[in-house]
Amino acid sequence: MNATRNTSNYHIELEDKYGAHNYHPLPVVLDRGEGVFVWDVEGKRYYDFLSAYSAVNQGHSHPKIVKALTEQAQKLALTSRAFHNSKLGEYEEKVTKRFGFDKVLPMNSGAEAVETAVKLARKWSYEVKGIQENAAKIIVCENNFHGRTTTIVSFSNDPDASKNYGPFTPGFVKIPYNDLGALEEVLKNDAQNIAAFLVEPIQGEAGVYVPDEGFLKKAAELCKQHNVLFIADEVQTGIARTGKMIACNHEDVQPDILVLGKALSGGMYPVSAVFANNDIMNVIKPGQHGSTFGGNPLACAVATAALDVVEEENLAERAEKLGNIFRTEIEKLIEKTDLISGVRGKGLLNAILINDTPESTTAWDLCLALKENGLLAKPTHGNIIRLAPPLVITEEQIMECVDIIRKTVIEFRK
Repeated sequence: MNATRNTSNYHIELEDKYGAHNYHPLPVVLDRGEGVFVWDVEGKRYYDFLSAYSAVNQGHSHPKIVKALTEQAQKLALTSRAFHNSKLGEYEEKVTKRFGFDKVLPMNSGAEAVETAVKLARKWSYEVKGIQENAAKIIVCENNFHGRTTTIVSFSNDPDASKNYGPFTPGFVKIPYNDLGALEEVLKNDAQNIAAFLVEPIQGEAGVYVPDEGFLKKAAELCKQHNVLFIADEVQTGIARTGKMIACNHEDVQPDILVLGKALSGGMYPVSAVFANNDIMNVIKPGQHGSTFGGNPLACAVATAALDVVEEENLAERAEKLGNIFRTEIEKLIEKTDLISGVRGKGLLNAILINDTPESTTAWDLCLALKENGLLAKPTHGNIIRLAPPLVITEEQIMECVDIIRKTVIEFRK
């Protein structure tokens, strides 16, 4: 190694040499986190404006979640589902009542949970709706991001996600996002073979695309009219990120199947979940789906504490209030520069649009400049920068971050 041990360059060189090159991280090596802040190995402090893609809504190393993790880890971490454990039932009762469903199927990662929802919808469509076996279709939206399993990338239109990974899983129909007409057309022509409509209430990875008001409610109504399941992937938008406990709550929509992950554990441990009522969930019988780690005692203890933090600290209300303040301040900045062409979002899930082509390095270079000024963010789709701080951030800290962004933008040169 050429770099001095325990410097940023040292760790970056190690990753480059021994790790797969499936990520392109910002050149910062983080060593510690607390609340809204992270520190690199040299000791420099940054505001975290990515929150591990909204997994750390409760802030880094929240003491209540750390306590739950350490206490349970010292007692019992994993049993598999071959046996009952003393944490699972209480956790399942808490989350099903909190989100308004009869049952939950616990998994680990967001992608696993989406796969579970796809399997559940297909099984329901054959055994309850009566679609001919292997004929069921699921409607999805263009520019979606639901994970990177083979099945999920089968319905992605991002070439980086799908090229050279075929053959792909059939059974998916793509329509434009936020297009009720396209959804209605597919349902009108082929509802008898449609199992479900799978949608992100806000497309986060695509650049924080917020649909028109009423889109989710009308889409859910169309699905109900045609006996098609409405599946909400709230892995990124759930757990207070957008100003409500789940983003569907903004339009009083209760999905038929709800997918959660990321901040369900406060980022402390991989925990995901699929929710549905009995008429859907009961099609899954013993041995037909599962996970060695899904529903383990450690996960249940951590997720219970993480949800308690969201409620006790009113993080949804805080996200709603501070998100409005943030977008208002960025709108003021847009009037003073031609570098930013817009801001959009809901709650504390926001994006600024860089006035350059997606092929340019402008957004990346701006993120490097933000890093130098003490704020970490990352581009998505080339010319969009997603901004999503932990929800424990204060109004004073939001304003300090606005100042950092303003200073960086004004001083930036392409």
